Amino acid sequence: MERPENNADHKLDSQPNNKSEKKLGKILLFFVVIGVIALPIIIFQAFSVKTGEVMAKMNTDPVSDFDHNAKQLFKVYDRTTSAYMEGASTSRTLDYYYSLRQYPGSPPFLPHDLVDEKGVELVCLSCHERGGFARTMNKFTPVTPHPQYTYCGQCHLKEVTKTLFKVNEWVSVQTPILGRSALAGSPPPIAHQLQMRENCIACHVGPGTVVPIRVEHPMRGNCRQCHVPEQVKELFTRNPK
Repeated sequence: MERPENNADHKLDSQPNNKSEKKLGKILLFFVVIGVIALPIIIFQAFSVKTGEVMAKMNTDPVSDFDHNAKQLFKVYDRTTSAYMEGASTSRTLDYYYSLRQYPGSPPFLPHDLVDEKGVELVCLSCHERGGFARTMNKFTPVTPHPQYTYCGQCHLKEVTKTLFKVNEWVSVQTPILGRSALAGSPPPIAHQLQMRENCIACHVGPGTVVPIRVEHPMRGNCRQCHVPEQVKELFTRNPK
């Protein structure tokens, strides 16, 4: 025999559903009211903003160390005389280049006196900022790779220790191997670090450069467009997995 439907039980079951629906409706109504109030404010602020003021507040300071001070390097390139860029008379060899350094990459010794024949102190950048022929020494001088550092004596010194120290077992760092191109005819990688040697003109262009590393296309200017520092020390091997 079936139990007759109890109206009281039906009313009790429907009460929780009605409460949840009312609660959900109140939440939706709250968000609608917030949206109606906030939307005009957002629209008003969007049209009241002045683009010029916003751009003025933006950080427009130039990046001083982008691509190893590339901006300054191009200025040095522009200031270098055409006679120096096109000059080919040089007698500097790679052995002489390394003989001025304690190890490859170290600051070179000064291969000349610090005063001229009249006893006047020489100013380094007067010859090395733009390069050219130095009459006082009767030779071509290379361009400095970092003209922004004016206190040259902080790193470059006159060698005066030939009679002070005794012979020892000092062995210098191996010199970098040149011409290690990935493919035949491809641009060779840069065989040294770029710190303090960002300006390629200083060693690879002009009559004061070293013969074995002298380039034949100095007019291209942006050397690192094709030549990049060699970072990989191990051969690439593909993972079979």
